[in-house]
Amino acid sequence: MKIMVASDIHGSAFYCEKLVKAYKEENADKLLLLGDILYHGPRNPLPKEYDPKKVAEMLNEISSELLCVRGNCDTEVDQMVLEFPIMAEYCILYIENRMILATHGHKFNEANHPMLKKDDILLNGHTHVPKLTEHDNYLYMNPGSVSMPKEDSANGYMMICDNLFLWKDLEGNCYKRFEI
Repeated sequence: MKIMVASDIHGSAFYCEKLVKAYKEENADKLLLLGDILYHGPRNPLPKEYDPKKVAEMLNEISSELLCVRGNCDTEVDQMVLEFPIMAEYCILYIENRMILATHGHKFNEANHPMLKKDDILLNGHTHVPKLTEHDNYLYMNPGSVSMPKEDSANGYMMICDNLFLWKDLEGNCYKRFEI
């Protein structure tokens, strides 16, 4: 299965449109959104072309292809305009015998991770910084942010293709890869 992972759209119609286009070009089976979909949050500036209603419309068009977890900026009001569930605190996926625990990152993260066994993967958004850290008993990964990247990182996403993880910018250029 080929899965695109993205986080922190924060209501940017400009970057959401680029994400949906990249998703279609990647020919992925599912798009896993790691939260903070519609609202920019009180600590962030307005992202480029801030239009949560338009973002909702774009994502609703592909709702049957989405998996999503709740971010710290996502609320019940957001759920009322979205045609796919966004209120789950986490999503569990499996690649062969490895568990991927996908969550936004404001509750479970590298500093406060849930019980994971050797070779499990903790997948977070929230920090807006792409990351890969190999811990003694688990892997930590972050795809970065679609609309508000930090620490000079690209507006981007991650692709999971079997045992291969690829970090890409919104033009599809791969800048990091990791094989398990």
